[in-house]
Amino acid sequence: MELWQHVGFVLCVALATFAQNATGFAFGLLLLGLTGMLGLAPMETVANVSSILTLTNALIMVRTWPGLPRGLGWVVLACSLAGVVGGVHLLALLGTHERAMLQVVLGVTIVLCSFMLVLQSQRRERVSGTFSFACFASVSGVMGGLFSSAGPPLVYQLYRQPLAVQVIRDTLIVVFAANALMRLSVVVITHRFELQAAYLALEALPVVFILTWWMRRHPLKLSARVLRLAVFGLLLLAGASLIGKVLIAG
Repeated sequence: MELWQHVGFVLCVALATFAQNATGFAFGLLLLGLTGMLGLAPMETVANVSSILTLTNALIMVRTWPGLPRGLGWVVLACSLAGVVGGVHLLALLGTHERAMLQVVLGVTIVLCSFMLVLQSQRRERVSGTFSFACFASVSGVMGGLFSSAGPPLVYQLYRQPLAVQVIRDTLIVVFAANALMRLSVVVITHRFELQAAYLALEALPVVFILTWWMRRHPLKLSARVLRLAVFGLLLLAGASLIGKVLIAG
């Protein structure tokens, strides 16, 4: 990578960190979308960087086992971890034979998640059943394996439940940490982890920590709706540009 690519990567990390702090998710998707749009680094490398950053951040933030019913919590963890393994193997398959298709899948995923961000979900009166959680957790796991971005489906599912915000946050932190650890373990064991990802993660960590620290102590004086719309615009632009690049090249 040349100097301008490193500078561009750090700026993308800063924008993704801003989105994460503003909305509670979208870090991995936005980082992959922006770096893919600008052609800064291979998608697989950026996904590995995102896993390292997600795991590091989660380990710092985790406090206790989430207050979900114990059986439900284990179902979410098991299904999401199984999805991660499947997603990593799917990434290897598509990355080798169908790189253009993989880019389109990422673009479509980002566009769908951008709309999920602004759609208002109605809160349920009772906690959803095990099957519902298993489905959402599995989809989240596959997304985590493919793009190191497991957040959107599970975030959407949890925030529809009649649960305390702290329970939801604790659940997401534990699941994201477990998914990131599983993903990193699989890519290392299968020899798909490259040193460039470690170097880029070291480059990005100070930006993530400093910006997160600053935003927590100096909250932006903008409404949550305005922030969500801003992140929605960034995600939509990144996703549409990825799809457009493939269509134009084809």
